[in-house]
Amino acid sequence: MAGFFNELKKTVSAAARKINESGTVIEEIKKKAIAANRKIVLCEGEDQRVVEAAEECVRTKIARIVLLGDPEQIKANNPDIDLTGIEIVDPAKSEKLDEYAALLYELRKSKGMTEEQAKEQAKDNTFFGALMLKNGDVDGLVSGACHSTANTLRPGLQIIKTAPGVSAVSSFNLMVGTNKYVDDGMLIFADCGLNPTYTAEGLAECAIATAKSAQEIAGLTPRVAMLSFSTKGSAKHDLVTLVQEATKIAKEKAPDLALDGELQLDAALVPEVAALKAPGSPVAGHANVLIFPDLQSGNIGYKLVERLGGFEAIGPICQGFAKPLNDLSRGCKSADIVSAVAITALQVK
Repeated sequence: MAGFFNELKKTVSAAARKINESGTVIEEIKKKAIAANRKIVLCEGEDQRVVEAAEECVRTKIARIVLLGDPEQIKANNPDIDLTGIEIVDPAKSEKLDEYAALLYELRKSKGMTEEQAKEQAKDNTFFGALMLKNGDVDGLVSGACHSTANTLRPGLQIIKTAPGVSAVSSFNLMVGTNKYVDDGMLIFADCGLNPTYTAEGLAECAIATAKSAQEIAGLTPRVAMLSFSTKGSAKHDLVTLVQEATKIAKEKAPDLALDGELQLDAALVPEVAALKAPGSPVAGHANVLIFPDLQSGNIGYKLVERLGGFEAIGPICQGFAKPLNDLSRGCKSADIVSAVAITALQVK
């Protein structure tokens, strides 16, 4: 393992040169977003980074933008930002408020929500944005620059809900860089930011969803490794059994997908190790989608590769919602928000 990370570190400069020559992955994603011409709602007009990102998205035509907040306050707080072309909506004063409140009431009345509570809740920017998305008035939603993950995901789960056949929302990270074990200039890691634990069924769903995201967002032909501390039964433990069962379920649900497990990380990425530990595997030695068995290992793994390996980490990006909805890090920069908007645009079905 030490040799793997040493190799990553030694090739950071080469990775940067290669990416600069060919154009970054995110620039390719932005080009696709421009062609898609989607309408995305940004829920946090009170945050200058979000307003800057809205301006950039409109200027470069990455997406059409609806910005939520008080128009006068947004203009007063951002005098140097060109708001031309940005649709600014104040939820509390919107002509759609009653319509959205009625929609929220229908969705939540079985949970005890009253019409009065729905009217008040619909004034909240993130709930209003989720209702816009549910109603088909926008194509996607991005929030979380100045609010917690729970503030973004709660309206998503209550209003947008999961896609048909999906039991849980999951997330993935694009890890952009290169070395001798990374053929495509990036790896996809999941789940590194959302679900602390998985059932075998849930882990299988995460693997299939991530493979689809790898293809649709990053343009990869997915080769999925179900990671563990064991390779093909080399260790016996309940944690290993979980990954083995998830692998079996995923193969049954997506028989045409190049997926294998359980695999240790070196068996997943290093051809020489794969030849010894998993001969004949369709994935081992050249995986580009890595499915971690739990959030703890996934979060540690992506931060190791980012901090020690010099890879750029983009995400976490949500998947499994019925419509595209993504959370931001509160430490994000305006450029990160622009990237999130572009990715969200490409998730629209």
